Amino acid sequence: MPAISFQSVCKTFPPSRQQRALGQPGLRAVDDVTFRIEEGEFFGLLGPNGAGKTTLISMLAGLSRPTAGSVSVHGFDVQRDYAQARRHLGVVPQELVFDPFFNVREALRIQSGYFGIKNNDSWIDELLHSLGLADKATANMRQLSGGMKRRVLVAQALVHKPQVIVLDEPTAGVDVELRQTLWQFVAKLNKQGSTVLLTTHYLEEAEALCNRIAMLKQGRVIALDRTSELLKSAASNVLRFKTDMNLPWALAQHARITGRIVQLPAKNAHEVEQLLVSLREAGVTVEDVEMRKADLEDVFLDLMAGEQTPLEVAR
Repeated sequence: MPAISFQSVCKTFPPSRQQRALGQPGLRAVDDVTFRIEEGEFFGLLGPNGAGKTTLISMLAGLSRPTAGSVSVHGFDVQRDYAQARRHLGVVPQELVFDPFFNVREALRIQSGYFGIKNNDSWIDELLHSLGLADKATANMRQLSGGMKRRVLVAQALVHKPQVIVLDEPTAGVDVELRQTLWQFVAKLNKQGSTVLLTTHYLEEAEALCNRIAMLKQGRVIALDRTSELLKSAASNVLRFKTDMNLPWALAQHARITGRIVQLPAKNAHEVEQLLVSLREAGVTVEDVEMRKADLEDVFLDLMAGEQTPLEVAR
């Protein structure tokens, strides 16, 4: 039995009044998505803004109903068996949502009560310690920084010891220390058997943590495979250098440019040589030239820029 199952899931939002007046249809945010996440997996769900990631998670958490298809957690349909499904699920949302009238420990005790759990202080103490919140246990939620509030959200999602942990952009806008603390703790829980579903725009995190990855584009799955296999599909090497000059158009359309840093895909030594010759002939002065292996960001950008036929796979 899979930990999470999406079966032919669609979500269409009704048109606005203006769209109806113009005869335009509503927004189809998720379009026939099917995949499974097995127990104990660390699974990545990637895609650009508006691809449908948060909509899928909202349906998984029971916050939104699918227009068609079904979603289940450990075999419990999130609509029909919502109480059982939610007991198995812990969700860390993108937004910083908190109750300003309680301190951190009280917030976690109240969250435990939602699941009928009493005398949970030993696990709460472990969460506070593991997430660097021990010295904030009696602090009012309003007194915490954004990063500390994010830690409390993680603790709230884990307070009932869910078998499935969903992390929706958990490290967006937080410091390096929190990232390290969070990933160490979540990796520990995953090794102990918890299933983890992660959405993130930090692709180096997904590459380092996730065993398998699905990529969404315009509400559809366009890639679903083990991380290692996705990396094999990319160009084997990337030429990286710095320059203050504009690239010729033929190279610029294939380049990944961040400020002065330029990265160009190259499958073999012959292509590297051709790229360097083209740069020299165009009069582009380069420095700090190096080669590196293609990473998940290269794969992601290639897939998002392409016109691949969406995959319909159930694993």
